[in-house]
Amino acid sequence: MDFGRSDDARVQAQLDRLARLSVPQGRLGLETITALMERLGNPHRKLPPAFHVGGTNGKGSVCAFLRAMLEADGKRVHVTTSPHLVRYNERIRIAGKLIEDGPLAELLEEVLDAGEDLAPSFFEVTIAAAFLAFSRTPADACVVEVGLGGRFDATNVLEPEAVAACGIAALGLDHERFLLAPEDGVPTEPMARIAFEKAGIAKRGVPLVTMGGDYPDAAREAISEVAETTGAILREVTSTINEDIDFFDPWENGIADTHGEEDCEFPLMGWHQVDNAALARDMLQSQQLIDVKLESILVGVSHVVWPARMQHLADGPLKALVHDRDLWLDGGHNPSAGEAIAQVFIDPLHLIIGMLENKNPRALLDAFGDRVRSVSVVSIPGHDSHPASAFGEDAVAREDLEDALLNVPSDGIPILIAGSLYLAGEALRLNDELPD
Repeated sequence: MDFGRSDDARVQAQLDRLARLSVPQGRLGLETITALMERLGNPHRKLPPAFHVGGTNGKGSVCAFLRAMLEADGKRVHVTTSPHLVRYNERIRIAGKLIEDGPLAELLEEVLDAGEDLAPSFFEVTIAAAFLAFSRTPADACVVEVGLGGRFDATNVLEPEAVAACGIAALGLDHERFLLAPEDGVPTEPMARIAFEKAGIAKRGVPLVTMGGDYPDAAREAISEVAETTGAILREVTSTINEDIDFFDPWENGIADTHGEEDCEFPLMGWHQVDNAALARDMLQSQQLIDVKLESILVGVSHVVWPARMQHLADGPLKALVHDRDLWLDGGHNPSAGEAIAQVFIDPLHLIIGMLENKNPRALLDAFGDRVRSVSVVSIPGHDSHPASAFGEDAVAREDLEDALLNVPSDGIPILIAGSLYLAGEALRLNDELPD
């Protein structure tokens, strides 16, 4: 777990306290976060309408689209997402702006003091702090990203009255140790179980919007059963945002571009992002608590920003190491993400990869097939990572990102840094591109 580092001593003192937290082995449920909320005055009951987003891949992108669409309509929006890339502050955005160091330090101290004897987890404290901050600043909407799973995720303390719509993005196998743990009365087929856990955010009377047509039959059926049991209003995205914007894909320079006509560009690369935008759109259009104009949805699509998702790195200290070469960054780390990235990179590439040791080292390589011209393997600072041997006999270990970039063959082929959001954060830090 990356607990973060801060140049502000007040924030660092609280991050050090966060780093000492641990979840008792085998503890599941919402009892602890519920008790913590009670001590803080139940801030989750004092929020503007919330859009709650789960899924395996793409849920952060859906949150970014929701925020962009709502803000294009003039709405003030609170957002909590995870993990952070460079600074812990990225996890809490208040009325459009990342929380500042002073208020963050005070907020974390208040939550940690209130729950000291409850043994809350890092994520439970983070969500409690976010909801407490949101409850104290007026806004029109909240966008809340699920951390892990859904059914037992700390964000699921949200009650039906607080939620405008729930959404489930793309599904895939990830975090199997937690999400596929044996339990009575739950689906046993892996993808059905994953879907069951993600659908645990469903609320009675609240729209539950999914990419059902893209899910395996077992997953789709599991979500339908959860929706029926909870009384959620199930809606599947049946068409992409292409109905409203005429996108095309020129596939220039081996990178799939997605732009629209009438000066409405699509900044996030890849057709999977078009699907994520469609899910965000349908979440907004399925609910009745907040009015959002279609024009604002389209403007939001063209202004969305979401770092480390097929991001073309700008000029900076890291980029300077490869001069005018195309240098791309993505935090994808599981097979589903690998497939999505591989649809964007259709020509040869050089891969610089670092993956946590609990991830599948072949997740990206298998998706790219024979397009990878070289594989440079780096460790992820502060984390246990796969060695170069895990990526095949042709993979070469490098000391760090700088060393890897300096040793990429000088053939002009694009370079992709991928395999972990933590590694992506390190790349952004080294390139002086701090998310804001």
